[in-house]
Amino acid sequence: MNGVLISALHKSSGKTTISLGVAAALAKRGLRVQTFKKGPDYIDPMWLALASGLPCRNLDFHTVAAPELADYYRLHGEAADMSLVEGNKGLYDGVDVAGTDSNAALAKLLKVPVVLVIDTRGMTRGIAPVIMGYTAFDPDIRIQGVILNQVGGPRHESKLRAALERYTDVPVIGAVGRHPEMEIAERHLGLVPANEAGAAADLIEHARKAVEAGVDIGGLGVIACMAEEPADPAPPAQALPTPDIRIAVARDPAFGFYYPDDLEAMQRAGAEIVPFDTLRDPALPDCDGLFIGGGFPETQAAALSANAPLRADIKRALKAGLPTYAECGGLMYLSQSLTWRGERFDMVGAIPGDAVMHPTPVGRGYVRLEPTGLSPWSAPAGLSDEINAHEFHYASLENLPANSDFAFRVKRGYGTDGRHDGLIVGNTVATFSHHRSVGRCDWVARFLAFVRKVRTERLSA
Repeated sequence: MNGVLISALHKSSGKTTISLGVAAALAKRGLRVQTFKKGPDYIDPMWLALASGLPCRNLDFHTVAAPELADYYRLHGEAADMSLVEGNKGLYDGVDVAGTDSNAALAKLLKVPVVLVIDTRGMTRGIAPVIMGYTAFDPDIRIQGVILNQVGGPRHESKLRAALERYTDVPVIGAVGRHPEMEIAERHLGLVPANEAGAAADLIEHARKAVEAGVDIGGLGVIACMAEEPADPAPPAQALPTPDIRIAVARDPAFGFYYPDDLEAMQRAGAEIVPFDTLRDPALPDCDGLFIGGGFPETQAAALSANAPLRADIKRALKAGLPTYAECGGLMYLSQSLTWRGERFDMVGAIPGDAVMHPTPVGRGYVRLEPTGLSPWSAPAGLSDEINAHEFHYASLENLPANSDFAFRVKRGYGTDGRHDGLIVGNTVATFSHHRSVGRCDWVARFLAFVRKVRTERLSA
C-alpha cells in the first residue's frame, strides 16, 4: 500500500488546498486516489472527495479504536494506487499531552511517511531549526519532505531551500506561491462545504494547476512508496443484500454532513438509501425511515422555509410515527423555527423548540454521552457504555418544554441544554452531537432494527 500523510506545523497552513491539488493531479493522471481526513471533519472530506473522485474517509481516534482505524485504512486503501491522508492542525497537536491522538500517532499507526506543508510567510533561515526540531522530537516519525507554501517569490524560495539544504536532510519537494483565487472562504469549523460552493470545480482546478506547477508529484509518489506494508490483508468486501427497507436521506446544499461508512453500513444491513432534496422536492420519497444529517441550514433557511409542502409532509410523517434520526442541522430543520442574523424562518415544526443561531459556538469539540435508556432504539439491556461523539454548533434550541425526554446525558460537551442531548419526540431522536456507527455506538444497526419493528407493526395493523 502506497500512502503519505500530509501535515503541517499548525492549522491554517494551507494543507487542505495542497492536498486538494495533489489529489486532483494524481486523479488526472488516471490514478485511483483514496483520500482520508484525520478527525471528525465533514467539510474537508467533501472537497477531497470532489478532487479525487472517490469518497473521502475519516480517521478519528476519539470515535474509533486504534486497531479499527488501521483496519479501516487498510480496507479502503488496498484498492487504491495511492492513499493520501490529510492531517488536522499541526503534526504533533492533539487533545492528549502524550500525543496518542496526534497526527504523528496516526502516521505511526498507519506506517506512512509524512510530508509537511509549511506556511513560509515571514520565514527565511528560521525554517531550518523548526524542521530540525520536528524531526528530532520523535525519531519514529518519518518526515520525508516539505512543501513550501505561500512563498513570496523566487528570492524567498531560494533562501528557504538554502537553509534546509544546509542544516537538514529533509528534501523540499515543492514550493507554491500566493494564489488568492485558491482561498476557500472560512465558515464555522472550517471551510465552506463543497456541496454549497458553486465554484468548487474551478477552485480545485486552480489548486491542481498550482500544485502541478510547483510540486514534484513524482517525488511525492516515491515518498508514498516508503509506506510499510500492513501485516494482514483487509477482509474481502461482502456483497450487499437485497434491500427490505427504504431510508430517506436529505442530500442537498443544506444537508451534506454524513460519514460514508454510516450510509454504507445501512446498505450492508439491507437498507436502500433514497436521497431527497429539502429545497426542491414537494414531498418525502416512499420510505420506512428518515435520516437528516448536519450541514448549514441557516444559509439555506429562506429556501427551506419556502418549501412549505415538504415541511408539511415531513411533519405529518413524523407525527404518524415515521422513525427519524436527525443530527445538528437536521435537528434545526425539524424545529419550529430557525433564527439567523435577526431573521426568523419557519421550519418543519415537528420538534417543540426554536433554533437560534449565535455569533460564537454553543457546543464545540469532542463529547461523551451516556445513554438514558429512553431512546426508541436504545442500546441492549445492560449496555451502558459511554458514547464518544463530536459537536460543533452555533445554534441553541430554545423554548423546549420542561418535561422533554432525552436519549443521552452529557458527560463532556454541551449537547442540547448543557446536560442532555438527543431530544425524543415520538419516534424521532434529534441531537446536536454527530455519531459514528462504530464499535458499541452501532446506531445504524439499532436504528434499522427499530425501523423494521415499526414497519412490521404498521403492516400488521
